[in-house]
Amino acid sequence: MADGSIWRGVIHAYRPFLQIAPIDPVTLYEGNTPLLPAPRLAQAIGFHGSLYLKYEGLNPTGSFKDRGMTAAITQAVAEGAQAVICASTGNTAASAAAYAARAGLQALVLIPAGKIALGKLAAAMAYGATVLAVEGNFDEALALVRRAVEVYPIALVNSLNPYRLEGQQTAAFEICDQLRRAPDWLCIPVGNAGNITAYWKGFRAYHQAGRIDGLPHLLGVQAEGAAPLVLGHPVDHPETIATAIRIGRPARGPEALQAVRESGGRLLAVSDAEILEAWRMLAALEGLFVEPASAASIAGLRRALAQGLIPSSEGTIVAVLTGHGLKDPEIALRTLSPPITISAEWDAFRRALEPILENPLARSERLPFPS
Repeated sequence: MADGSIWRGVIHAYRPFLQIAPIDPVTLYEGNTPLLPAPRLAQAIGFHGSLYLKYEGLNPTGSFKDRGMTAAITQAVAEGAQAVICASTGNTAASAAAYAARAGLQALVLIPAGKIALGKLAAAMAYGATVLAVEGNFDEALALVRRAVEVYPIALVNSLNPYRLEGQQTAAFEICDQLRRAPDWLCIPVGNAGNITAYWKGFRAYHQAGRIDGLPHLLGVQAEGAAPLVLGHPVDHPETIATAIRIGRPARGPEALQAVRESGGRLLAVSDAEILEAWRMLAALEGLFVEPASAASIAGLRRALAQGLIPSSEGTIVAVLTGHGLKDPEIALRTLSPPITISAEWDAFRRALEPILENPLARSERLPFPS
């Protein structure tokens, strides 16, 4: 932290802004993620202002969900809960399981069978959660969870839980603290719509407190196969390679639509091909390995710039990268070229090496980072 104190998690850092029980937080020291300048990526997508990437994949369980989960689990402990439950496409499951383990609570997670990245499933199981695979999609799993908490004394920790938003808004606080102002645009993937709602809540809270002078425009990005907010109606069978946003009935849909309207922003949908191209660009140009859903923010920004929806000549844009690439390694293994196999002999190595050195990958001129 700038003042030299030790970082102890988002509740400790921003408690005056959070409506949460005054107990010691259940924390894994989440938050304080980097805001990285991305000049090469900006050049590649045709943006001539300052582009920054908020890399949430460096949270303890590898996704932004940890910000909300520290708040939700802390409140659950304060209220005497012994068990927590959630439906999840993966990241919420891993985060809920980890923070429940930290608090000594039982965790139950419902996932859509066969529709969850293995990295996320493995994490939830490793943290000791009881995992139930539902033969249906996320929305059907969430319906079961909502019914369960009406019958049994279990705390719901999906983004319907208001304390999730209390924690997730801290990412907006951090961006403003890191930039010393609000960005002109914030680009963010939209699945269940809790995160975009939380960011707007955070920006407004900082503005009302006099910490920032203005508010950003929001660009919410959905996948074309799971774009209920863009289409204006639920999607019964959502499909996209970006599993984290494969949701057809966003629980926070109305709040997200209101946030986008209030910000003077936009919602748009991008194809899986656009998401994968942005995913490759993030890795090849900026050295950032993210899960496909994270790349939706860049795919959406690229399309918005091309269509003239966002000015390309100036301003400051922050794109949120919601999860680490190791969350969904299968995508990399399926879409990228496999390693070149050679024998363990010098001549074989030389024959493979020389064509590579003669034809190096073209790289753009090194660009200066913003100060």
